[in-house]
Amino acid sequence: MYRADLETAAPDASRDRQLARLNDLLSQVLPQNAFYARKFGRLTLPLSWAAYRALPFTTKADLVADQGDSPPLGTIATYRPERYVAYHQTSGTTGRPLAILDTQESWEWWPECWQYVYAAAGVTARDRVFLAFSFGPFIGFWSAHAAARRLGAMTIPGGGLDSKARLQLLQDSEATVLVCTPTYALRLAEVAAAEGIPIRDGAVRTTIHAGEPGASIPSVRSCIEAAWGASSFDHAGGTEVGAYGFSCEAREGIHVNEAEFIAEVLDPVTARPCAEGEAGELVITNLGRAGWPVIRYRTGDVVAVGTHACRCGRTFLTFPGGIIGRTDDLIVLRGINVYPSAIEAIVRTFEIEEFRMVRTRNGALDELTVEIEVAGGLQASEKQGEAVADALARAFHDRLAVRIPTRTVPAGSLPRWELKALRVVDARDPAPRT
Repeated sequence: MYRADLETAAPDASRDRQLARLNDLLSQVLPQNAFYARKFGRLTLPLSWAAYRALPFTTKADLVADQGDSPPLGTIATYRPERYVAYHQTSGTTGRPLAILDTQESWEWWPECWQYVYAAAGVTARDRVFLAFSFGPFIGFWSAHAAARRLGAMTIPGGGLDSKARLQLLQDSEATVLVCTPTYALRLAEVAAAEGIPIRDGAVRTTIHAGEPGASIPSVRSCIEAAWGASSFDHAGGTEVGAYGFSCEAREGIHVNEAEFIAEVLDPVTARPCAEGEAGELVITNLGRAGWPVIRYRTGDVVAVGTHACRCGRTFLTFPGGIIGRTDDLIVLRGINVYPSAIEAIVRTFEIEEFRMVRTRNGALDELTVEIEVAGGLQASEKQGEAVADALARAFHDRLAVRIPTRTVPAGSLPRWELKALRVVDARDPAPRT
């Protein structure tokens, strides 16, 4: 159940509550869950925090291998098949999609987690929430929809429509809240400009974004807000773990929903806990999904450790800047670590319609080229495009301390995305043998 009082509880009280919830979860899971029985062996409950931190990690590779060894669903289900009512899949952007099930109880838990997202963004029962998704097996669409209905808001599903039709439905329904990826919010704005649809004059006052580290990047957020005339909020979650993060009115990153999740930030190589200000890999335990739990799950997301103090008054742990990137999308250019989100943060300060990053290899060294479509489309001259590309390349060098070749491509030639954008193209030859 959503409890606003937990958002402002003393951190020590929150930790005590988390530990009690954890031990209750393990008491339900361990007697029946074959996956964790193998992984943990015999545990003596209740666990202390020290004992919890000694538990082995759960990884995406573990879950994929489990479903491969025991198809189709693996052995992580705590209960018999008839207890499960909802089937989901991960997006598959980092490998083979995972099938994941929810019981009625854990399905009810999903929209409760989303209540924290909506509350922080100021969404109420008076709103009309437009969900600009295709509504496939990815849970994020369905949980956002269910949560809006539970809140009492009108829900407007945008599945089965192209961008122009979605914009028309959004206008006709007088939607006040738009939920989609940050990339698709910008794509809708691009289509609206081409079709002469005045979205800034529409009813949308709030946009909520997930799926990409965009809405916590100030330059990306500014582009969305300028296009829509609305306030934009970030949200973080995953099919495996749940809806664990959200931005508040301060919009200086995201809060972890510590009422329902335990979060650790660890060095991805040594597993050493990161101190305030340090960046590391986010490790999550969900506390309300006994039927399909993940315990000490290595998300692969990179975040910076913040504090338990925020000017919004919440005491939930903060991650300044939101999701910085992923451990598997780090690009090393001549000794400089660069995440794609850092590239996008700079790109969005220029008048650019779309872009992508192409990775190549020069001998043993990785190279990166950024391709851009400049604003103005077919009306932009070649000289204008070259000037923007040159200025962007200088900005990369000034802010990232590395040279990144940048070039223009014809208007409309780069892909557009409805869900997670795949802007990094890996065109590298295999690494040379030594």
